[in-house]
Amino acid sequence: MRMPVEPIEPEMFAPCGMNCKVCYKHCYHKKPCDGCLKSDRGKPEHCRKCRIKDCIRKKGLSYCFECAEYPCKQIKYLEKSYRTRYGASLMDNSQSVKEKGLEAFMEQQKANYTCPECGGIISIHDMECSECQRKVHKAIQRSGWNGRRVGERSDG
Repeated sequence: MRMPVEPIEPEMFAPCGMNCKVCYKHCYHKKPCDGCLKSDRGKPEHCRKCRIKDCIRKKGLSYCFECAEYPCKQIKYLEKSYRTRYGASLMDNSQSVKEKGLEAFMEQQKANYTCPECGGIISIHDMECSECQRKVHKAIQRSGWNGRRVGERSDG
């Protein structure tokens, strides 16, 4: 799947801070997931049964960072998992949206997660392009607001 030329849909930003557009379930499937805030079509079971999404709906909020209890135990657990497994911070993503706005954040994400070789989407989960399967350098910061594209080296 190629990164779209048009802006990434706001519905692709999950309440927890994940950009669903760069999720492996969206990138690699012929019938990609519609994102957290749309239907359950194509979603893995853990996304369909997400307690964070249910909590946000129950509270009538759009994003976790809007909640008085943020960051809650569930967000802290997910944050630790994403930092450890993928070198990414969903809380940093949320902070960026809060400070700069969703549109600006998604444009930066688009720049950071577009394969420089073919224009495919680089998955945050395995740092591989959905089109050409190019692996990108693992040692770079991947939270998305660092001013570099994912494929660029941090040392120069």
